[in-house]
Amino acid sequence: MALSVFRTLYARLAIGLFLLLLVVGGLFTFLSLASVREYSAAVSHQLNRDLARNLVSDRNLVTDGKLNRDALRQLFELYMTINPSIEIYLLDREGQILSYSADPDKIKRNRVSLEPIRTLLENPEAYPLPGDDPRSHDRHKVFSVTPVPSAEDPTGYLYVVLRGEEYDLAESMVHSDRLLQMGAGALAVSLVVGLLAGLVFFRLLTRRLSRLTERVEAFESGMSPERTPAVDGKGDDIDYLTARFDQMAGRIAAQLDQLKDKDAQRRQLVAQVSHDLRTPLASIQGYIEALRLKQDTLSGDERARFLDVALAETHRLGRLVEELFELAALDAREKQPTPEPFVVAELLHDVVQKHRPEAEHAGVSLSIVEVAPVRVLADIAMTERVLDNLIGNAINHSPRASEITLGVAAGEHGAEITVADAGPGIDAADMDHLFEPFYQAPGSSRIGHAGLGLAIAQRMVSLQQGRLSVRSDTGAVFSVWLPLADEPEGAAGK
Repeated sequence: MALSVFRTLYARLAIGLFLLLLVVGGLFTFLSLASVREYSAAVSHQLNRDLARNLVSDRNLVTDGKLNRDALRQLFELYMTINPSIEIYLLDREGQILSYSADPDKIKRNRVSLEPIRTLLENPEAYPLPGDDPRSHDRHKVFSVTPVPSAEDPTGYLYVVLRGEEYDLAESMVHSDRLLQMGAGALAVSLVVGLLAGLVFFRLLTRRLSRLTERVEAFESGMSPERTPAVDGKGDDIDYLTARFDQMAGRIAAQLDQLKDKDAQRRQLVAQVSHDLRTPLASIQGYIEALRLKQDTLSGDERARFLDVALAETHRLGRLVEELFELAALDAREKQPTPEPFVVAELLHDVVQKHRPEAEHAGVSLSIVEVAPVRVLADIAMTERVLDNLIGNAINHSPRASEITLGVAAGEHGAEITVADAGPGIDAADMDHLFEPFYQAPGSSRIGHAGLGLAIAQRMVSLQQGRLSVRSDTGAVFSVWLPLADEPEGAAGK
């Protein structure tokens, strides 16, 4: 299912970048306006910090050591006309406002704080230093101040607010018009440039993710994804994720192939089991029906022979069912070995004695040609079952008057048991299928066997951390490798 445009990672990153740039741009604009106000206040204070002293000296506000009230009143009137951006106040020594140049209706304070005044007089470099604004109960502004009539014998202060009400009105008009236009333009340009740069960067970043998404969708639809070069530690997270996806897709494809093979094997198994079960059942049914229909005409020996054949077929059917259950238990790992140390030569002698009558009946001799006194770590019952199957298989494939040789040899980290017959051998084309259930080589003359013995033997050996192999010389030679009892556990699978 394809993702919609707005649900892709690229779209979400783009929206997130746009919102982030809006927030950052708004914050930058706010801080810029505040910085401009602080900067203009600092500049105004630096340029006009001596304004109060210059007014006193230039306008002759002090005459004979006393404050000239008429000159002060003329100064108020003059600056209200030529420079309404400043406001002039006359304070007494306690900070009480005695007179001023501003509109009386707009004066809100009767006195101003002397602390910033004294600080600025003691340290003229301490700027920008805000003082009380007589027009407001809570606003502060930069100012210039000088003691009057003189610094040696002050009776008060000439207090000049450098950014008065008229300045505030003019500043608000500029901020609301020109500065806002400039700020909005700068913000818009920054947003566009930042957004375009971010979109290009995000596109480069998410392009490989988009390709990976396409490969996932292709794999979901049944197409095999193209393999990418392996990550050698120099790639980033996306390269690592791509490589891991390729590995996962490869494993899933291999598992699907295995499932298909298993399903084909299951179908073949069902068909083979049906055939192998049908043969003895049909034989049993045929002989029993013959006994029923011809019981009056058959002699006692013939009836006994019919019954013997039917009984033999029931035994064959029982062995087949038993082998099927055993193979199923081994494949499901319901049957686990119980390893214990034992001398494999003693077990080999016992198994040979058990099969000697069967071999003599088939005209085949069993002989042990080499026995090494080694102890293996394995399950005795399973090992005996493996030897039973191998010796029985060798007897069935050996011609009369031939010999089956068995031996035990000590090898590296384990012991090797060999069972060699003098039969026709095994074709190279049959080697890879020899341990498959129900497999019988073309032209095989085995009668009464379903082809499960070698498959069971191979699984039992594998469960014991051993190996079962076969080669063809003058006949077939089967080799069983089992780990030595004295070896540590880590050496068993070497």
